[in-house]
Amino acid sequence: MVQNNSCLILPDPDAFGLTRKVQGVDHLGKEISLNVVEEQPLTIWLNGQEIVTAMTIGDYPEYLAVGFLSNQRMLSKDEAVLSIVFDPELQTVVVRTDKPTNYEKKLQKKTQTSGCAVGTLFGDIIETLEGLKLPASKVHTSWLYSLAKQINQMPSLYLSAGAIHGTVLCQEDEPLVYMEDVGRHNAVDKVAGWMRGSQISSADKIMYTTGRLTSEMVIKCSLMGIPVLASRSGFTAWGVELADQVGLTLIGRMRGQRFQCLAGRERLIYDANFEGEEEDQKHRRKSAQ
Repeated sequence: MVQNNSCLILPDPDAFGLTRKVQGVDHLGKEISLNVVEEQPLTIWLNGQEIVTAMTIGDYPEYLAVGFLSNQRMLSKDEAVLSIVFDPELQTVVVRTDKPTNYEKKLQKKTQTSGCAVGTLFGDIIETLEGLKLPASKVHTSWLYSLAKQINQMPSLYLSAGAIHGTVLCQEDEPLVYMEDVGRHNAVDKVAGWMRGSQISSADKIMYTTGRLTSEMVIKCSLMGIPVLASRSGFTAWGVELADQVGLTLIGRMRGQRFQCLAGRERLIYDANFEGEEEDQKHRRKSAQ
């Protein structure tokens, strides 16, 4: 794990087992050697019940397991987690609690989402949004610009190998935890697992993701209690509809000093000075590199 003074967890592109060299050729037939992200199955168990097998890069398996179970409402907020055991040979994580587990009916009702590496929603998870209203908060446009610039400059598997999504938990203009995975839903679940273990408040946080703002992303962010979700990518209509329903501020297409907000605009405070078209175009080109 890489750490610095401002971010508690950063990606470590050089960590063993996350990538490997693959030989090939380019468009001219020239021999090349590329860093390619590893992908492996991880089976999550809750007590004595197998829940799901997820495709993941393999880092922070304990956070991924706890975050996934929490976001699927298989772990309640007040439920005590007695142990989390990861077996690297079997590629399994077993989460044990103080309550018996029986989710057979829920597991039979499974929705494959549009998430990379096959996102999954179980049972009546969408119904849990009914009546949910996220806490009131504010988000300064200056925070968004600062976060985008900082995140673009951080070390990441995306920059070294590509084929990866990132999710960053932020407070005001400070990145706190940066997780990556082949599926954006996995990266969010890792953040959720860290938050549960750290027992920090979600009411004043911002979630930044490199992926699309889909219904799944909105559902996970809402159930985590985070009121602002931002991305450099675009929206789906159902994602916007659900964000409106729960009072989530949904910000997409962040490039330079430009963004689009399709839900929760009442949280925005426009306090950033626009640098002008020429400077904005320069920043957008650098961000896209």
